[in-house]
Amino acid sequence: MSFINDDFMLGSHSAAHLYHKHAEKMPIIDYHCHLSPRQIAENVQFRDITQLWLVDGCSGDHYKWRAMRANGVSEDYITGGTRSPWETFLKWAETMPYTMRNPLYHWSHLELMRAFGIDKVLNPKTAREIFEECNAKLSTEAFRGQALIRKFGVETLCTTDDPADDLKWHRMIAEHPFGVNVLPAWRPDKAMAIDDPAGYRSYMETLGESAGIVIRSYSDLMEALGRRHRYFEEAGCRLSDHGMDRFYACDYRESDIECIFRKVMDGRMADSREAEQLRSAFLHDMAVMDADSGWVQQFHVGPLRNNNSRMFAAAGPDTGFDSIGDSNIAVDGNRFLDRLDKEGKLAKTILYCLNPKDNEVMMSMAYNFNDGSVPGKMQFGAAWWFMDHEAGMRRQMECLSGMGLLSRFAGMLTDSRSFISYPRHEYFRRILCDMLGSDIETGRIPASEICRVEDMVEDISYRNARNYFGFPPPQSAENGLHGQSAA
Repeated sequence: MSFINDDFMLGSHSAAHLYHKHAEKMPIIDYHCHLSPRQIAENVQFRDITQLWLVDGCSGDHYKWRAMRANGVSEDYITGGTRSPWETFLKWAETMPYTMRNPLYHWSHLELMRAFGIDKVLNPKTAREIFEECNAKLSTEAFRGQALIRKFGVETLCTTDDPADDLKWHRMIAEHPFGVNVLPAWRPDKAMAIDDPAGYRSYMETLGESAGIVIRSYSDLMEALGRRHRYFEEAGCRLSDHGMDRFYACDYRESDIECIFRKVMDGRMADSREAEQLRSAFLHDMAVMDADSGWVQQFHVGPLRNNNSRMFAAAGPDTGFDSIGDSNIAVDGNRFLDRLDKEGKLAKTILYCLNPKDNEVMMSMAYNFNDGSVPGKMQFGAAWWFMDHEAGMRRQMECLSGMGLLSRFAGMLTDSRSFISYPRHEYFRRILCDMLGSDIETGRIPASEICRVEDMVEDISYRNARNYFGFPPPQSAENGLHGQSAA
């Protein structure tokens, strides 16, 4: 029997029924990912499986890089760029047997099966055969970027985009549809990154140019962001996303914020109190902007970034040296949301925590602010980053089930830079069906309610996200695929 068989991770007859008859057939809405809009627009053709899986500047996988380093693989095979594609791939194949019980072991084999139809277990003995088979398929039209996305039944995906981005690649995709919605998502983190005054001023110049305004004051910044927010909305954007260590919600006066902003723009560091005030004002003003536009806002809370200063200097950010933070989130998180609620400016909101100690905290926080206006208005988001393994997904859903309505959950996302990471949705759906199937088999859910459970599976897999975000149906694909450039 193949490792990735039909009933992989499905521990009961009921689980298999729920997955194969209901979850498996549902389209994918991937409302938070880091795919490159340029690579999608140009219909990228990957040189080989190493570029697709391991080392590409846009789609490199820091999950794999961390595992390789832990297995004793030197940096020249990872971000060093001095080894051949085969040598790097072989190092990954040598690492694979050591990743058992890490989600990478399941994800990688699911990707080989679903993308390439390869049901062999990857290890040093099979590496050359798998390498060559993947590369032969990647050289064909059927394995270019757009075809890879369509292969997994993706209906809509949202990239992660800076407010200064001109969105030209999104426009190109919209002008040449390929059957999948590719929409921008607003990620204004750089406009709050005041720890480097020189870098911040440089970014203000870039943002100002994109908005057609010279940014000299905090009110200028809000005007520039307001213009860009409308520009993103015209391009189909319907949601924002913030990546931050914690919530910020202290008291401030507008006059103080202007002074702090000018101080940073003058090249001086804000002290801790000033930084807290400016970030509090910024998050509040961004949330009001989202509410006024009817967007969904997302808050990814809890990473501690770039902890290895030597490797940050050598390889840069997002290369596998971030970890879970342990900041307190309860007081400021509730205060932030309460301020918006009192003003009538609380948009639909998804809260994600990176530290599992915060699961119940964040779940209870979210449900403080449901108001009956929209089913599932306040969401405790999917298990994320260090928590998107099986145990983490189960903990997140157990917490959501125990304190709220799992039936209203907006479901899974990839949070990935890879064109073939969509089996993570399958992985999630199999775990969901295994949990619910077990409940039916053990009598925790009455067998007479099987129709409701079937609907629940389809809702969480697809319909809840479709209804929550209100994305339009994708345009029909043109004849042929546009774009001929290879990465």
